[in-house]
Amino acid sequence: MKKIDTKELQDISRKKAKVAFEDYKKFAMKGNVLDLAIGMVMGSAFTAIVNSIVQSLISPLIGALTSNVDLSDLTFTIKGVSFGYGAVLNSIISFIIISLVLFIIVKALTKANKKQEVKVEITTKTCPYCLSTIPIKATRCAHCTSILEEEKE
Repeated sequence: MKKIDTKELQDISRKKAKVAFEDYKKFAMKGNVLDLAIGMVMGSAFTAIVNSIVQSLISPLIGALTSNVDLSDLTFTIKGVSFGYGAVLNSIISFIIISLVLFIIVKALTKANKKQEVKVEITTKTCPYCLSTIPIKATRCAHCTSILEEEKE
C-alpha cells in the first residue's frame, strides 16, 4: 500500500473541488435553470404588484360596499371546541379576489400583445423548377414558363 503525503492529498482535493465546481457551473448556466431563476424573481415582483392592487384598491372598495364586515372572527363551537371558519372564508375570498385581478391583468396584457402583432400575408412563392420568386397565385412561372401545380390544402 502506497503512502500519500500531505501535498499529494491537497492536490487531489483541489482537483476534485475544481471538477465539482466545473460541473456545478455547467448545471447553473444551463438555459432552463437560468429561465427558472428569472421566472421566480419575476413571479415575486408580479406577486407584489397584484397584492398591492388587491390591498390598496380592491379590498377597500369591497370594505366600503360591505360596511367593513370582518369574517375572521366567525366561529362555531362543538362540545367546547371552537372552530374558526371565518379565517378560512377570508382566505377563500382573498384567493377569489386575487385570482380575478390576476385574470384581468393577464387578459389585458394578452389583448395588448395581440394589437402589437402584425399579420404578415405571404404574397410570393418559389418556383420549384427555377427557384425564382413569383406571385403566390401564379399558375405559370414568369421566368422559366413552367406550369405550376396548385398546392393542395
